[in-house]
This record gives sequence, C-alpha cells and structure tokens, in this order.
Amino acid sequence: MRWLTLYARSRQVPASLAAVVIGMVAVWALARDEGAGPGDPRLPVLVLATGAMAFSIGLGGQDLALDRTAAIRWVPRRTAHVLLAGAVVATALLTAQTMGASMATTAFVVRDSAGLMGLVALGAALSGGQYAWTLPFAWLSFSFFAPPPTSAPMEVAMWMLLPPGTAAGTWTALVLTVVGSAAYAVAGPRR
Repeated sequence: MRWLTLYARSRQVPASLAAVVIGMVAVWALARDEGAGPGDPRLPVLVLATGAMAFSIGLGGQDLALDRTAAIRWVPRRTAHVLLAGAVVATALLTAQTMGASMATTAFVVRDSAGLMGLVALGAALSGGQYAWTLPFAWLSFSFFAPPPTSAPMEVAMWMLLPPGTAAGTWTALVLTVVGSAAYAVAGPRR
C-alpha cells in the first residue's frame, strides 16, 4: 500500500484531485439555477477538459531517467493511471449533476472523459507530461469557436460537442482513448 501512496504523491494526484473538486464545485454553482435536462454541451465539456488537463501533470514523473530504469512494468501502471483519471473526472461531473441541474447524459460524460484522457495521454507521449495539456486545450478551443459541423471531417473535429450516440463522436473518442492510452503506456512521457 505504501508504494501506491508514494506513486500518487510522485504523480501529483492530490493536487489534481483538488483541481477537479474545485472545478466540480464551480460547475455545481453555475449550473444549479438552470432548467432541468441536458442543454448546451459546452459547460460539461469545459469541466471534463479542465479535469483531464489537471491530471495531465501527473503523466510525467519527477525523473524520467529513473522511471525508465525502474524494475517494474510500467505499461499496466500507465494504462491504469490514464483510465482511473478518466473515471475520476467523469465521476466528479456526474456527482455534481446529482446535486444540481442535469447538464449532460451519462453516455456523453463517459465518452468525452475517455476521449479527453486519451488525448492527454497522447499529448504526454508526444510532448511530455508538462505539455500534455496542450492537445486537449487546442482541440477544445477549436471546438468552441468552429462553425457547426456540416461534413464528416468537421464532425470528427467537433466530437466533444456532438450528442451521445453520434457515430463520429463515439468513434473519435474511442480512437483517441485507445491510441493515446497505448502510446503513453508503451512509450511513456517524452523527455
């Protein structure tokens, strides 16, 4: 059990959890006065992206050379780290929804949380843990300011804001989750 505590501290999990809880409380305060039922997807996507970006800092260790020479298998630990972080982010938003207005469906939250954590993991594999947040931030910024999707490539680009059950949104999130998690689990964070 001690190794788990040390791992969590070295990956700055307590600070990431604090950021997610602060985001959850802020969303609860903003959304509690809105009407019932899911509406504009931008607020829940913003919360999910902020949570994923908060966990991105822990995808790189304190000393990458030490991580690479460790006598433990990193692939399952890195995979578990990404998947658990995505589950925590999704659970935080779903918990906030139980205390206030319903902003998004469970399918929407799970899809976007998984896709965003895959995107963060891909960012860590490509540019390191300290810059892993840049990919979801750039994609989220594009999604917020792009015109409504009218073609398949634009639907892929706008996957975060598409309703649940949309094929382009679901497949894009699934591919990002699998590719990002696999790239991070196998290669680890870039130096």
